[in-house]
Amino acid sequence: MNGAEAILEALAREGVKHIFGVPGGANMPMYDALYDRPELEHVLARHEQGAIHAAEGYAISSGRTGVVFATSGPGALNLVTGLADALMDSVPLVAITGQVARSAVGTDAFQEADVTGVTMPITKHNYLVQSVNDIPRIVREAFVIASTGRPGPVLIDVPKDVQFDEFTGSFDVEPRLPGYKPTIKGHPRQIQRALEALAAAKRPVMMLGGGAHHAAEPLRKFAEATGIPVITTLKGLGVLPADHPQVLGMPGMHGTVAANRALQHADLILALGLRFDDRITGDIEKFAPSVETVVHVDIDPAEIGKVVRTDVPIVGDARWVAERLLAGARPLELDGWWTQLRAWQEAHPLPAPEREQLTSQEVVRAFWEATGGEAYVTTGVGQHQMFAAQFWKPKFPRSFITSGGLGTMGYGLPAAVGVQVAHPDALVLDFDGDGSFQMTMQELATLVRYDLPVKVILLNNGYLGMVRQWQDLFNDKRYAEVHLEESNPDFAKLAEAFGVRGFTVERREDLKEVVEATLAHEGPVLAEFRVYNEEGVFPMIPAGGSAEDMIIEPPGEVQS
Repeated sequence: MNGAEAILEALAREGVKHIFGVPGGANMPMYDALYDRPELEHVLARHEQGAIHAAEGYAISSGRTGVVFATSGPGALNLVTGLADALMDSVPLVAITGQVARSAVGTDAFQEADVTGVTMPITKHNYLVQSVNDIPRIVREAFVIASTGRPGPVLIDVPKDVQFDEFTGSFDVEPRLPGYKPTIKGHPRQIQRALEALAAAKRPVMMLGGGAHHAAEPLRKFAEATGIPVITTLKGLGVLPADHPQVLGMPGMHGTVAANRALQHADLILALGLRFDDRITGDIEKFAPSVETVVHVDIDPAEIGKVVRTDVPIVGDARWVAERLLAGARPLELDGWWTQLRAWQEAHPLPAPEREQLTSQEVVRAFWEATGGEAYVTTGVGQHQMFAAQFWKPKFPRSFITSGGLGTMGYGLPAAVGVQVAHPDALVLDFDGDGSFQMTMQELATLVRYDLPVKVILLNNGYLGMVRQWQDLFNDKRYAEVHLEESNPDFAKLAEAFGVRGFTVERREDLKEVVEATLAHEGPVLAEFRVYNEEGVFPMIPAGGSAEDMIIEPPGEVQS
């Protein structure tokens, strides 16, 4: 066995079933070894960024660690955006890259780059393999680090000569991580303090983030046992069903009025698996001004108290803590609080202006109604992402997959590839924008090659829409370099050129028919909906503002 074969054997022992990647000169030995390992299914992407976003979609939707291969130099560097994305959104990934031979490292050899140096700030950990017999231990450590504690990406850089070296070591190895001991069990006294504070609260709110999906069942039971209102962040959408009567929606810059006002008037916030990022808090000095007690549950102690003052810190796994909270749950007297929350919900539903032209909101709602929400959804980044977050109501955990912290345009299509690979029998929808889609649209070829029946729902407004919205509101309509319409392709024809079924919709009268045709088609589909080109996402809290500055809807608009 050589080093390349040892890598694949180590991956198989970790339970890996799927690998996303692109071969090249420096990782060719791994691909040669892969030829003899049919049980390791490889998905060939058309670009390394596509491969790593596919691995992210796979990991987020399944809970398993995603694996991605790339060659040295440009191949490895094409993973950088995905690594940073995975670090910010706490996605468990193991990236294995080829590197030039050890004797050539540091000589500016062909396709050489200091990959461990470049990726050190954007990975949870990384390795440069120096000895072939270290491979089993390093792979074992990489999976432990990636998947435990706060999940994140780990990169293993393997020189080409190490891949050729004869392996004489053992796979019966233990990780050597003496300083790495994530806290799983929250402190019992802190949990008791949280329950006591909750019992005394008059206006409590529970906030759930991306770190709470694996705790969905005990959290739902806890919410129902106590009657507490629930807010789910962008990454937490689906932890509780979005149409659950206790869910107020998403908070933050484009969150619901009810969710944002709940935070402004709450006297207690119980936060699990989130990091209070700036798109939620806005001006931190004005965030949650009425709150008396913040209970923050997170497995990463560095996040507790980093942004928001925390009164009851609980370091531990969200599911472990949620089960203990559930054991102590008691019904709360919140009738007056709920009366106020329902009044806000009734007075300020999400804006859906009536227009002559088709709107993004209509399209998202049409697909949700046609499926009942029984689908996995991915998105790109921009206005379409926010419309999907507002109007798609996820039914189950891990089903709304989007780039949150980094906001990576082009994320939607390759992430959908990974989701479909992880869930071959499920319906997977990618809500995308014309700008975001064009950054990774080559992955249509991946859909065709592997017969992945992803449905791409392209909301085409002819602009880099979110940038245009900001220029509209804050730059006095000085639209600079955001026009796409005059140079956009015919997306349906583009799809057909790849072998994907294409539709184009401009009229509202055709919406229902094409939604049905899209969902009925057995293979991949790209359905382009040409929507109102000056649409805006509202409510909106301006950057640096607070919920007090929330623009609830465009002035003078008629709501449907």
